Order: sequence, then structure tokens, then C-alpha cells
Amino acid sequence: MTTQKHRKEAAGKEKQPKTARAAYASKPTDPEQIGGNVVLIGKKPVMNYVMACITHFNQPDAKKVVVKARGRAICRAVDTIELLRRAFMKDLQLEDIAIRTEEVTREQGRKSNVSASELTLAKPEMPLFLENRGTAC
Repeated sequence: MTTQKHRKEAAGKEKQPKTARAAYASKPTDPEQIGGNVVLIGKKPVMNYVMACITHFNQPDAKKVVVKARGRAICRAVDTIELLRRAFMKDLQLEDIAIRTEEVTREQGRKSNVSASELTLAKPEMPLFLENRGTAC
């Protein structure tokens, strides 16, 4: 009886993130809420993020992809971009690099600084005579 009562109470309570990592993980991951072609880098293997970038670039209207990372994931973001540029999409250009520091409130109200980066990749514009090469005249 007691365990059922605790389960009902726990189900009714809303869980609050305890750490800054949990707060970051609870942010929206839906592309419409984030803003278009954005890949958020986390703890997964690099190839997962490479495939996400390739998927974004394969959409017909995609010209740019923004790769965002914070803290220790920044090196994984750089690895993702380098792998993309050297192995999969050799014509990609690194358009912009934005580096900033975010202030995060941790447990017990402490504030700490976390590095964040946004790396913008762009597909070069295709000349018109090359775009229609596959079609019959």
C-alpha cells in the first residue's frame, strides 16, 4: 500500500532539473522550436551528428546548417565538422564561428560559466549550367 501511495505522489509531481546539464538537456530539441537547420551536439558518437548534418543538407531548401555545442561537447562539434568536410562533403565551407560564454546556475544557487560555440556550415552556390546537367534538353 505504501509503495502505491508513493508512486501516485511521484507521478503527480513535476520533475525539476537539478543540475545545469539536466537543464540544458530539457531544452527543446524540436527543429521548429530551435530555428531551422540546427544540430545540437551532445554525448552521442560523432557519426550520429555527421549523419544529422548530411540529412539537413540533403533537404532541397537547405543552404546552411548551424552546429551548436557547449562545454566538453565543443571538441565533438569540431570533429563532426572536420569529418563532414574531409570525408563526406568536400565542398562545404565554414561560414561563421561564434564563441561565447553562458552563465549557468548550478545546484545550491551557484553560478558558473560555460563555453558555447555556434559553427555555421554552408553549401557553395551551384552555377546554373551545372544544376541542370542531369536533365535532358
